[in-house]
Amino acid sequence: MRFPSTLVLFLSIAALAGCASPGSFAPGSSIVDVRARVGIPTDIRFDRNGDELWEYAQGPAGYQTYVLRFGGDGRVKEVTQTLTEDQLMKIVPGTMTKADARNLLGRPSDETFTGAGTTWSWRFYRTGMQPGYLLVTFNPDNTVKERIAIIDPSGARKESK
Repeated sequence: MRFPSTLVLFLSIAALAGCASPGSFAPGSSIVDVRARVGIPTDIRFDRNGDELWEYAQGPAGYQTYVLRFGGDGRVKEVTQTLTEDQLMKIVPGTMTKADARNLLGRPSDETFTGAGTTWSWRFYRTGMQPGYLLVTFNPDNTVKERIAIIDPSGARKESK
């Protein structure tokens, strides 16, 4: 059976479009293009300045979360892989809230409640692909109490699905 060349071309384009990842977009990409190529985000929210944040999380056990920031013109302003030590260091204890931490790191993979407060954790890879955890502990008033990055004691790289 022989396929028409236009059908082969269409199927090739569709296959390539399916290979897009949230991290592959550059500033200036349109919100329509992002939705068409990578689908519905795991979360959509707005920050204090009105930018729309689309989160693509590979969780809860994933090691990457991308946040695409759109301006009022519907164009990508910034693409950030949030699960890094650099992002964690932007969290300032005593001055930031749960909402601030959520906007910087994306949704947590785990939430633990103790008498001392709530702790959120995220999985991430350190330099050299060493698995670890980003931890943020909150005071009872929901401000950040502490932030820390720790190594996964198993030491083995685990693939996320």
